[in-house]
Amino acid sequence: MVQTHILGYPRIGANRELKKAQEAYWRGDMPQQQLLQVGTEIRRGNWQAQSEAGLSRVAVGDFAWYDQVLNHSLMFGVVGQRFAEGAADNKLDQYFRLARGRAPSGQPVAASAMTKWFDTNYHYLVPELSNDQAFSLDSEWLLDEVREAQSLGYKAKPVVIGPLTYLWLGRGVDSPLDLVSKLLPCYAELLSQLADLGVEWVQLDEPILGLDLPDEWRGAFDSTYQQIAAVALGVNTLLATYFSPLRENLELVFSLPVPGVHIDCVRAPEELEAAAQLAGKNKVLSAGVINGRNVWRADLNRWQGTLQPLAKQLGDRLWLSASCSLLHSPVDLETEIKLPSEQKQKLAYSRQKLQELAQLQQLLNEDTEIPVSGGESGVAEGSIADQLRDTWRQQCFQDRSLVQAKRWKLPLLPTTTIGSFPQTDLLRGVRRKYRNSEISEADYLEHLRAEIAEAIRRQEILGLDVLVHGEAERNDMVEYFGEQLDGFVHTGNGWVQSYGSRCVKPPIIFGDISRPNAMTVEWSSYAQSLTNKPVKGMLTGPVTILNWSFPREDIHRSESCLQIAKALREEVLDLEAAGIGIIQIDEPALREGVPLRESEHQDYFAWAVGCFRYTCSEVKAETQIHTHMCYSNFNAIMDAIVSLDADVITIESARSDLRLLSAFADKADGYPNEIGPGVYDIHSPNVPERGELVERLKKIAQVVPVERLWVNPDCGLKTRNWAEVGSSLLNMVEAARTVRTELA
Repeated sequence: MVQTHILGYPRIGANRELKKAQEAYWRGDMPQQQLLQVGTEIRRGNWQAQSEAGLSRVAVGDFAWYDQVLNHSLMFGVVGQRFAEGAADNKLDQYFRLARGRAPSGQPVAASAMTKWFDTNYHYLVPELSNDQAFSLDSEWLLDEVREAQSLGYKAKPVVIGPLTYLWLGRGVDSPLDLVSKLLPCYAELLSQLADLGVEWVQLDEPILGLDLPDEWRGAFDSTYQQIAAVALGVNTLLATYFSPLRENLELVFSLPVPGVHIDCVRAPEELEAAAQLAGKNKVLSAGVINGRNVWRADLNRWQGTLQPLAKQLGDRLWLSASCSLLHSPVDLETEIKLPSEQKQKLAYSRQKLQELAQLQQLLNEDTEIPVSGGESGVAEGSIADQLRDTWRQQCFQDRSLVQAKRWKLPLLPTTTIGSFPQTDLLRGVRRKYRNSEISEADYLEHLRAEIAEAIRRQEILGLDVLVHGEAERNDMVEYFGEQLDGFVHTGNGWVQSYGSRCVKPPIIFGDISRPNAMTVEWSSYAQSLTNKPVKGMLTGPVTILNWSFPREDIHRSESCLQIAKALREEVLDLEAAGIGIIQIDEPALREGVPLRESEHQDYFAWAVGCFRYTCSEVKAETQIHTHMCYSNFNAIMDAIVSLDADVITIESARSDLRLLSAFADKADGYPNEIGPGVYDIHSPNVPERGELVERLKKIAQVVPVERLWVNPDCGLKTRNWAEVGSSLLNMVEAARTVRTELA
C-alpha cells in the first residue's frame, strides 16, 4: 500500500493566529503562557488535519516561534557572544532577542542576520559560526513536541535540518566543513533521544543537494551519513531534498546509507523513474508530486499514470508527499468565503493538498479515477527574446547622471527612504471599513490624502532630501498592483509566512495581464504638489510582482513577466508625464527567482533583466530610475544587477553588518552607478544611535566613492511605528549631515 506524508505544514494558523499572538506578546498585551497555548493549539490543529487526511505520520518539529533555522541554532548551541550580555530571563525571550533584537525581557541587541531560504520569499536567520565553535545539544523543545504528538495518538516524524545544509547556511568561518566532526555528536545524541521515544522515522532535510556543490561538499555527504548511520540505531532516516533537480547528485543521494530519500518531482519530474530504480529493493522513495509552492490543483490523473508502475514496483516503499514543506502555501481554502466557486475549484491550499495526497493514494491503491480541474490555459505572446532584444536606455549612465545632477541639485550623501511608512492601526482600520462598505469611497480617499500629507510633513521636518508619499494606499507592495491589474485574482486569506510574524498574501495570476488604468499617478502627483523637494514615484518591478505571486503553470513565467513589464512601462511614462522625475522600481525578488542551478541562470537573467529594463527604456535622460534589493546574496549575480542599468540602487546592508556591500563596492566588478547601502536595520525595533550611524557611513565611504553614495534605511518602514521611525530617521539625517560636513 502506497503511504502518504508531508515535509512540513504552515505554522501561522488558518487565520494567522500565531502572528497575532506573537505581536501581542511583544507589545506586552499577552502573557507568555497564553502565547504558548496558541502554539499548542496550532500544532494540534496541524496534526489533526494530517491525521484526518490519512497521512501515515505527522510532521513534528516544523513549528517555530520565528524561524526553523533559528530553532536549530539554539538546539545546537550556536548563539553569538553578544546575546550572552543582557540575556533574557527565559528561553523564549532569549529566542526572540536573537530573532529581532528585542524581547519582553533582556536588553536590546543587534538581531541575527536574515536572508532568503534558497529561491523562496521565506527569510531565515543565519547561524553565526566561529572557528572555535563548540556545539551542545538542547533538544527539549523537539522532544516535548514529539511527546505531545504521541500523547494524542499520532505517529511522529520529526523534521530536522541535516548537518551539512545547516553548516552551509551559516556565516563566520571560511571552511564550515571543518566543523562537521564537532557537530555530528549532537545529531547522534538527538537520534538516540528520538529512538528512545519510539520514533520510527526522522526526516533530515538536505536541500543543498539541489545546488552546484563544490567537490569537497559533495564528498562530505558519504562520510557524514556513514557516521550518522552508525549511530542511528532503532530509528530510520529519510533524507529530504527539494527545490531543484538533483542531477549529478542523484546517484550520490541513493548511495548514502539512509533508509529513505525524498525528491522534488515538481521541479524534476524527469528524475522520478531513475530514482525508483536507484531505490533498489530496500529504500523508501518519497515522491514530492504535489506542488508545495503554488495554489493550483494537481492533475492527479496524470500523476496516477506516472506513478502506477512505480506503485506496483515499490509497494509500501513508495511514499507520496508534497514537493517541499507546505510552509510556502496558504493554510486552508475553506476560509476563502468570497472567492467565486469557479475559481475555488481550481485551487488547493495546504489542507486541500493533504486531501489531494489522500485522493492520489486512493487512485494508486484502488486503480480508480476522479475528475480534476487544472489551471487556465493561455497562448504565448510571440517570442520573449525578440521583444526584449533592445531595452537599453538611449543614453549611458555617465551622460544621464550629468543631466540628473543639473536637474536635482542634491547635496553630497543625499538622504531618502525606501518607500513605505508605518501602516498604523488607524489606517488599517479605515481600509477594513472601506472594504466592508462601512465608509464611502470619498471618505476613504480623503483619509489616504491626509496620511500622505502627514508623511510629507514629517519628512520635511526631518530634513530628508528625496521624499516618498509613504504608500498609505497600499496593503502590500505586490498585492496592491495585483488589484490594479487585470489577470490577477485576490484572496481574502491566502497568507503565507515571509519571516517571523510577517505574512504576505500573494495574488494569483489567473490569465493575461494588462493595465486598465493608472495605478499610482494620482498619489504621487498629490504628494509632489505638497512640497518643493522631489518625491519618488514608487513601483514594484515586474520580476518581483511575478515572483511574489502564485504564477500560472500553463505558460512560462517569462510570458507573464513581460506582460507585467508592459503594464508598468505605461505607468512609468504616465508618472514622467505628470512631472515625477525620480521613479523607483523595486526588485527585491530578482535574486530569489534565480534557478538554483547555474546552467539555468543565463536564460533567467535574459528575460528577468530584460523585463526590468523594458519598464523604463523610454524615459528621458533627466528621469532618474532607482531600484531596491534586500536580504539576498548578491555576489553571484552582480553582472545581472549591473545590467539593470538603474541610476541608483538601494540595498540592505546594515542587518548583514555591511557584508552584502562588498559585492557592490568591488573596484573591478562592483556597481558602477549610484548606490544607497542601508545604514540601519528596519526589521528590529531598536533605534540606531547617531554616533553608530556616523561610524557606519564613514566605513561605507571607505569603499564607495562619496559622490555616488546615498543614505537610507535597509528597507521599507511599513512594519515599524512612527516613534521608532521618527527617531531613527532623525539620527540618520543628522549622521549624514555630520559626515557631509567632515568631507566638505
